[in-house]
Amino acid sequence: MKTGTMSYDVKDMDTAKAGKQRIEWAYRSMGVLKLVEKDFARRKPLKGLRIGACLHVTTETANLMRVLKAGGAEVALAASNPLSTQDDVAAALVKYFDVPTFAKKGEDTDTYYRHIMSVLETRPMVTMDDGADLVSTIHTKKRTLLKGIIGGTEETTTGVIRLRSMAKEKKLAYPIISVNDAYTKHLFDNRYGTGQSTIDGILRATNRLIAGSVFVVCGYGWCGRGVAMRAKGMGARVIITEVDPIRALEAVMDGYDVMPIADAAKIGDLFVTVTGDTTVISRNEFMSMKDGAIVANSGHFNVELDLGTLRNIAKGRSEVRDLVEEYRLPNGRSIYVLANGRLVNLSSAEGHPSSVMDMSFANQALSVMYLKENARRLDAVVYPVPDDIDRNIAVIKLKTLGIDIDSLTLRQKTYLASWESGT
Repeated sequence: MKTGTMSYDVKDMDTAKAGKQRIEWAYRSMGVLKLVEKDFARRKPLKGLRIGACLHVTTETANLMRVLKAGGAEVALAASNPLSTQDDVAAALVKYFDVPTFAKKGEDTDTYYRHIMSVLETRPMVTMDDGADLVSTIHTKKRTLLKGIIGGTEETTTGVIRLRSMAKEKKLAYPIISVNDAYTKHLFDNRYGTGQSTIDGILRATNRLIAGSVFVVCGYGWCGRGVAMRAKGMGARVIITEVDPIRALEAVMDGYDVMPIADAAKIGDLFVTVTGDTTVISRNEFMSMKDGAIVANSGHFNVELDLGTLRNIAKGRSEVRDLVEEYRLPNGRSIYVLANGRLVNLSSAEGHPSSVMDMSFANQALSVMYLKENARRLDAVVYPVPDDIDRNIAVIKLKTLGIDIDSLTLRQKTYLASWESGT
């Protein structure tokens, strides 16, 4: 579809007004991004830059798009997950913010990749990814675009894993900044954002009581820490499964039970995967689960749950609530999978609160500016967000919260920089 000269593909343009209202509501909690937008609007540091984005189409993402445009960039957006799109937001981006948007909640795989190709038709100079599907598509199907791309950013753990693998194999053709590795991203977005929004998604989908349940969290990275923290706070008995001995030990020290998934599968009431890996829960675990067990994923891709095997072994399946599918197993038990194994926090709820995405998307915006200014001297590898950007975002966030902190005195700075002083 086109409006004027702009192409787009969204579900229902009549919902645009409601989407605009929700975008503006989210923006009220995004103080860092507001200050970035004010600076960008004055200096236009992204002027002449074409940005192709493959991100979750949410109210928070919409505000990132408006900030990038304020900086002078041309932007086009596709969804990074078939179930995470907020259709009213997609419509509002087209109608009110002039952002070519290609996203429909529930789109099939063919439509998903067609939307990615639509974004690539804009010949982006910078890619902005959440899961690395945009980068992967360029490197496999649209290599002619590579000569015009100066760099990219990546938002999530799963995408960083893929991109580092490409870099290790010398397949990555341009530099990527791992926004996911910024302290002001993973310490807050992954932990507090994923923790709250995952529980929110489970509650909206099931309306089940968390207190008193056995809640199994597969993976104790920053996302797993957040989910475990919130489940424990709501009264659940939390079990952690891990393959990393250091993370497993940390979970023990944090007061959680730790055991193999084979053992946890027999006693869990609720299961959430947040590992970034594949087939974390598979046939043996499904068959071991108690009748009525609920299974969800909050990692980027639904491969964490072996749904193909589950479909093959099930005697039948049906949707019993919106985004709650019952699988009837040969042993007479039923288990319930939420949101088709997609990110439950975005599929069944609204994703991370805007106040935490404020920092993540400020990292995105400032990293794009950094790429424009420094791309020529960067190699085709995955870089961290520059420390000065990361720390400055923390400073601004504290300022927007009305919080002051101490500063080092000259004497303290001298002491920390010296080696002579001892006992």
